[in-house]
Amino acid sequence: MKSNVMKMVDRRDGKLAMAHFYVAFIALAIGGLAGLLQTLVRSGKFVLPAGIGYYQILTVHGVVLGLVLTTFFIMGFQLAAVSKTAGTLTKRQRTIAWIGFWLMTIGTLMAATMILLNKASVLYTFYAPLQAHALYYIGLTLVIVGSWFDGAAIVIAYIAWRKANPGQPSPLLTFMSLVNTLLWIVATIGVAATVLLQLLPWSLGLVDRVDVLVSRTLFWYFGHPLVYFWLLPAYMAWYVVIPKVIGGKIFSDSLARMSFILFLLFSIPVGFHHQLTEPGIDPAWKFLQVILTFLVVIPSLMTAFSLFATFESYGRSKGAKGLFGWLKVLPWNDARFTVPFIGMLSFIPAGAGGMVNASHQLNQVIHNTIWVTGHFHLTLATAVILTFFGITYWLVPHLTGRTLTKAMNKLAIIQAVFWATGMTFMSGAMHAAGLLGAPRRSSFSEYGGAAQAAEWIPYQVAQAIGGSILFIGIILMVYIFINLAFFAPKGEEEFPVGEAADEAEKTPMVFENWKLWLGITVILILFAYTIPFIDMIENAPIGSKGYKLW
Repeated sequence: MKSNVMKMVDRRDGKLAMAHFYVAFIALAIGGLAGLLQTLVRSGKFVLPAGIGYYQILTVHGVVLGLVLTTFFIMGFQLAAVSKTAGTLTKRQRTIAWIGFWLMTIGTLMAATMILLNKASVLYTFYAPLQAHALYYIGLTLVIVGSWFDGAAIVIAYIAWRKANPGQPSPLLTFMSLVNTLLWIVATIGVAATVLLQLLPWSLGLVDRVDVLVSRTLFWYFGHPLVYFWLLPAYMAWYVVIPKVIGGKIFSDSLARMSFILFLLFSIPVGFHHQLTEPGIDPAWKFLQVILTFLVVIPSLMTAFSLFATFESYGRSKGAKGLFGWLKVLPWNDARFTVPFIGMLSFIPAGAGGMVNASHQLNQVIHNTIWVTGHFHLTLATAVILTFFGITYWLVPHLTGRTLTKAMNKLAIIQAVFWATGMTFMSGAMHAAGLLGAPRRSSFSEYGGAAQAAEWIPYQVAQAIGGSILFIGIILMVYIFINLAFFAPKGEEEFPVGEAADEAEKTPMVFENWKLWLGITVILILFAYTIPFIDMIENAPIGSKGYKLW
């Protein structure tokens, strides 16, 4: 295992990962511009040119950043991580992943074309009764199927490693990549089902209407674990990469694996907490899923404990004294550490906001307000994305045979400061306006000069200021990526892979028992969804052709 940790990622695997990153950063530029335009429109000081609709750019922003950027970056990172720690991908595994990449890319282009033609302005959630062109739904389906091919390459590589190393725990990064891949495959069954069995036939005119409650339920069966699909690669960097970057050790290999298993178990059967205000779902089942949602707090707290234990252990080894003396010895001038660390800190208020969202009572205050959007931008757009940027600073030069220069390192820290400042303005204003009842997904234009809308104006202006600062951060990030991919000096950049502390307990093999963990996952999903789905289907409206539509 150590020999794999020390070697460079194979150039062929590097090209595969970089192909994913090219699409991801194009998506960042396009989606970021759409986000800037949104905030300017909401300020009331800007009108979109050329007949572009507000909900059109809202769809671009949500789909391109929430689905395209994340999926391409995560799959590229995980393929590189598996190649690094479990060994170079075989020709078969690489071919499967390339098929996945091209299916995802073709699907992205199809969906994006329909959005740009204003034939798919259905927002990130594409809720019925909003209807998109059939090519949009086909494109989304190709993105999902393509990601399954990428995931299949990861699963096959893991199985091959286990066969070659019987009785040994798999490399930690490979294990984590596998867990996140399994979570993604199980979760996307929901969105694939609603697209293929409901929305696509409806868009093609094969059925007259669809059951909105079933479609929303299938979406949120996918929509909440999607958050953890974004988050777990950031956790991979926090658990495994950051300890190596600072010169320390992983606090506990076993604790890291256990937290990932718990995310697999508890992140999928919890979609109802996004539907707490919707009729048609028995309150008892909503309450059950709220309880399961709060169980996800456990692995999050385990992660926080493990990370700060790593930081403090490293600081004490350098002679740090006092309660917070270890903070002084951390490498604050290293963007590979500082940028993800800012993301970690943002996840503290983000997690607190998530508990509000999932609460039966407090959700009533903020449901469908722009508070939810602010929470979304703290979790994905700050904690996750800043960590992805931190990964980019060492992974891209590693894959392209270049180095992270001092100038780029300094610019990366400046970029993170712009990002954190912009997000503080924007997300903070969203949370505050949400508490005053400002709606999400709205340009506020329909409220005219209403007194309530006037109360939101200062927060809308603050969002525009924050969005403008964030866009500067996007420009800087795209510039850094292009430099690291094409212009940085040739050399060898480290792929940091941490090792477990010497005093850590030996990792038990039970974590590799996938019959057990997947079995429990399936049982939890069936327990949480079977009866509610039976109720929805039995009580589905009768269609004009005399059959139940679902």
